[in-house]
Amino acid sequence: MSNELLSPSEMTEADRVAIAAGPLDGFGLMRRAGEAIAAVVLRRYPSATRVHVLCGPGNNGGDGYVAARILVGTGVAATIWASGVPKPGSDAAYAAGECPVEPRPLADFTAEAGAVIVDALYGAGLSKPLSGDAARAVEIAARLALPVVAVDLPSGVSGDSGGVLGHAFRATITVTFARKKPGHVLQPGRELCGEIVLADIGITDDVVARIRPRTFENTPALWLGAFPIPEVDAHKYKRGHVGVFSGGPSATGAARLSALAAARTGAGAVTVLSPANAMQVNAMHLTSIMLGKADNAADIEAFIGERRPLAFVLGPGFGVGERARDFALALLSTRKEQGAAIDGVVLDADGITSFRDAPSNLFEAAASTGAPALVMTPHEGEFGRLFPDIADDKTLSKLARARAAARRANATIIYKGADTVIAAPDGRAAINSNGAPWLATAGSGDVLSGIVAALLAQDMPPFEAACAAVWIHAETGSRFGPGLIAEDLPLALVPVLRELLAGRGVL
Repeated sequence: MSNELLSPSEMTEADRVAIAAGPLDGFGLMRRAGEAIAAVVLRRYPSATRVHVLCGPGNNGGDGYVAARILVGTGVAATIWASGVPKPGSDAAYAAGECPVEPRPLADFTAEAGAVIVDALYGAGLSKPLSGDAARAVEIAARLALPVVAVDLPSGVSGDSGGVLGHAFRATITVTFARKKPGHVLQPGRELCGEIVLADIGITDDVVARIRPRTFENTPALWLGAFPIPEVDAHKYKRGHVGVFSGGPSATGAARLSALAAARTGAGAVTVLSPANAMQVNAMHLTSIMLGKADNAADIEAFIGERRPLAFVLGPGFGVGERARDFALALLSTRKEQGAAIDGVVLDADGITSFRDAPSNLFEAAASTGAPALVMTPHEGEFGRLFPDIADDKTLSKLARARAAARRANATIIYKGADTVIAAPDGRAAINSNGAPWLATAGSGDVLSGIVAALLAQDMPPFEAACAAVWIHAETGSRFGPGLIAEDLPLALVPVLRELLAGRGVL
């Protein structure tokens, strides 16, 4: 599938496999890449006064030499500014040898208004901070506000993490090949890439499949095949029952938001499980959502035995402390052989923070045989409370941190943010890229938890349910736009859900 993401090392392996399989050799792939770059420049900037092609000594620079040769051949005024000389006998050296433009040293780089820059310096191959002449070129491009066409990745952006290594170009367009890399969708790389053009240079889907990628861009293609479709003879409990735990009398709203989102996302029945002293407050605000009392573990056990819920949300507005820990561990200790087939527990907000002093208790419960699937939805602060050592490791990308947390916790982790990462204990991970700033509003995360729980209750596997929930939540926020508050989200989910079901051939 085209939503696979390849790390720089996986892309190098894909190049190797493609060359071995033929018919193109390395230079053939380079020529295709250069042609794609030149085509973008010619199409997008037909009136450019000059194109400045900045070439590094490696394959990224080789792509630039090919692009410059094509541009000059079509009558475009092009200048090459070189940082280093390609290794003799390399594909980049052959490309430089075919190019009629005499390179000038990058140290002398100058540019003028009306020009376009092609950044073919380093791309994803950079492993150390961008400095010296390259950093100066970044400053010139920024000062003159020139459009930049980046080859593979803007030089200075890590292909693995999306982080900036010293300095980085801010590209208008980034032309990459075969598949995107994590650095294209993780922040700040996503913002610095501008528009991304994915060019076919002859690396086939079969080649990518041989790499066996475990990282994906979170799009419906990843999980739509598992998205729940109501059966013709479905009744409310057959469509899944979700229980959402409420906080005390002054903290009930978050649970109701989560519950309403679960109902809108297709759960046939949703119950808010309330402390006795908050029952009246919740009853005043609930209509289609049911209400039950849950003051202790015995109440939970009775509810499970009588109503057969399939998923729970614990945390929104619940309060931090022993009660949250006890409830979470009670849910995770429920076994299918005991006649209570709970599919999943979504732990959010206070439910996560309650385990900051004893995370191993939670992780061990999630790992025990027959335990319900655990999905956790931490933002940056909550992630740091539960995984302080992982959060503090600056050598790890957000993707790597999410993976490490999922393995340790035996849980699916939704590591929230502008570039939310979803990671499963088995190593699969997805990076979300359709988010919007409008979702940065109180209660938004409570809605997300309800969506996840509803999908779990409808038998969607945990990783796919988490990915689908994050995408649906983000898509809804993006479409609604300015003025969004959390109360808007549950109803605004409807058109997005309708389109997804139409994609499954239901509507």
